[in-house]
Amino acid sequence: MKTSGNTVLVTGGSAGIGFEIAKSFVQKGNRVIITGRSKERLDKAVAKLQHATGIVSDVSNEKDVDQLVSKIENEFPTLNVVINNAGYASYYKLDAHAGAYEKASNEMLTNYLSIIRLNEKLFPLLGKQKEAAIVNVSSIVAFSPSHRLSTYAASKAALHSYTQSLRFSLKTTAIKVFELMPPLVNTDFSHEIGGENGIPPSQVSYELFEALENDDYEIHVGQTADLYRLFLSSPAEAFKSMNTAE
Repeated sequence: MKTSGNTVLVTGGSAGIGFEIAKSFVQKGNRVIITGRSKERLDKAVAKLQHATGIVSDVSNEKDVDQLVSKIENEFPTLNVVINNAGYASYYKLDAHAGAYEKASNEMLTNYLSIIRLNEKLFPLLGKQKEAAIVNVSSIVAFSPSHRLSTYAASKAALHSYTQSLRFSLKTTAIKVFELMPPLVNTDFSHEIGGENGIPPSQVSYELFEALENDDYEIHVGQTADLYRLFLSSPAEAFKSMNTAE
């Protein structure tokens, strides 16, 4: 997959991993669109990215998604790369007072169902391009959950399963399907779970671009590669390694 001369959409591109990915695409000579829910944060990000376009849009809101797709079809008809990065997570312990249903509903909608909806609405446009790619940003917890991120992990496991099926379903088309699986990353998003101990988002972006250039479809960033190998040999040990503390 070429990494320059593309038209790229990055959802949740105003901060963290999404911002770093958008910045890398801009630096490599791509036309970049980023979305986010906050106009203030989006404007600040666009100012730093210079040549990117910001569109206020919430991937979990169907009306927003319809407006986003319509705008892209009209103003960015060469769109050929979609980075599904927008995400939502709740950090809590499962118990009678957790409010797990509401938290899980938000996570499933944002991290899984919204991606299916956006992809499906963009298939016709992507299918017109000579070469196209969808990148679903998953997580290390898709393989083995942390009990404090149980429903978030479930949403990422669902995304992992969907991504595999989508890749198989589109294998005879020009649309390549990638899955980016970071470990803990030092972003505002992960601050509550000790994100300061994670890898920098620039490393995630770097490994994504290496994988795109080599058509490596499942991208195990950093510690994810180690956990994946452990998971293959012993799922129980992999789970234990992700749940060493209460």
